Amino acid sequence: MTDTLSTLKHIYETILNKVDAGIHAVDETGKTIIYNEKMTKMELMDEQDVLHKNLLDVFMFKENQQSTLVQALQKGKETVNVKQTYFNNQGQEITTINNTFPILKDGVIQGAVEIAQDVTKLERLIRQNIRQKGNTRFTFDSIIGNSQAVHDVIEDAKRATRTPSYVLIIGETGTGKELFAQSIHNGSSRSSAPFISQNCAALPDNLIESLLFGTKRGAFTGAMDNPGLFEQAQGGTLLLDEINSLNPNLQAKLLRVLQEKTVRRIGDTVDKPVNVRVIANMNEDPIDAIAENRLRKDLYYRLGVVTLFIPPLRERKEDIIELTKFFIKKYNDLFQMNVKTVDHQVMSSFLSYDWPGNVRELEHIIEGAMNLVMDEDVIHYSHLPFQYRTKFQLKQHEHFENKASSDTPSYPSSFHPSLPLKEQLLAFEAECIKQTLEQHSHNISKSAKILGLTRQSLQYRMKRLNIRSK
Repeated sequence: MTDTLSTLKHIYETILNKVDAGIHAVDETGKTIIYNEKMTKMELMDEQDVLHKNLLDVFMFKENQQSTLVQALQKGKETVNVKQTYFNNQGQEITTINNTFPILKDGVIQGAVEIAQDVTKLERLIRQNIRQKGNTRFTFDSIIGNSQAVHDVIEDAKRATRTPSYVLIIGETGTGKELFAQSIHNGSSRSSAPFISQNCAALPDNLIESLLFGTKRGAFTGAMDNPGLFEQAQGGTLLLDEINSLNPNLQAKLLRVLQEKTVRRIGDTVDKPVNVRVIANMNEDPIDAIAENRLRKDLYYRLGVVTLFIPPLRERKEDIIELTKFFIKKYNDLFQMNVKTVDHQVMSSFLSYDWPGNVRELEHIIEGAMNLVMDEDVIHYSHLPFQYRTKFQLKQHEHFENKASSDTPSYPSSFHPSLPLKEQLLAFEAECIKQTLEQHSHNISKSAKILGLTRQSLQYRMKRLNIRSK
């Protein structure tokens, strides 16, 4: 008999802890008697913090809210799909959707049990997105750089402000894609309407789907009537970052919204018209993403009505001086400092570095250096973060090794000593591109890979140098 009870107890505890819902039960006095593993994760608490304690001694509820478990004990009524926001013993806010039932025996209340679904993250995201409406601070004047590459992208982006067409912005991490997106929004007729930004890679599929399209009450356990981001951005702009991280099914649903200009909440049968301009960001070549099934071809064609390629910092090094001045001023204001410039060694290293993290990496390096500056008004090489100096010195070592392997200087066939350096560089660049294209049967993707460029960057350079692909 004892073995049977022990086995049943083990089965009961296993089921209780494997259920994908929080379960919290109290006795008739309000003391916790059941508190499963899912509930501990949802409420960020240990089992011993809650078990055998009165729930009102552990949790704190807002003045206008009462615990649904307490209501079940007092009134003996069950409640279904009730949203509840409260605080755990560390003061952290928790939001759940609860189904709560009294436990009755011979008509007498013996306790109550609550089955909960966690919507804390979704609730927080909704509030953040609502606060984000109209909270755009970047315009085209915010974009730092006088290089031709940046100037060309700005001009194309300014033209895109005149229409409601969808925009696809392509650029490596840290190049400033959202800066361009906000500038397009603020330069358009939608500037007074909401601007909402969402990183598609930050959330699991079920949560991002609810967030994008909204939910209808009762669509699934805990679902409430919530507008999605398309409805929240009505009349304005919705920025979808890392669009290629969405799974193919969600990409298909997104494509339908873009084509029909209507959205249907999860669990609903009614389509709602939406007037939203979508700007999508990607940090990889869309051709590669399509080939590797990370991006639907039809979604790419729909989004890429206007396509902008943001050049990486290594391809616009002439902007580094201006960007450095800008970030020094920014952190002077923030840190109440008076740093004036960087020394020659620092600037020399900046101009010869490849910048894998792009403009964002430059900003972080300057911020880190200014944390080490004491009473000086110049940033010296010793102030630069250790990890940057290590990477830079490694690159320098590789460069000198390669240089030492060849004692005789070689010049490209386009070299002509009487031409100015700028024209020499352009001629050499054109020759390199032409030779690479010839060697790879004018395959743009292969040639770009050999040259260490993205497909878009190579196409931009070919256009600038008037090189035609066969």
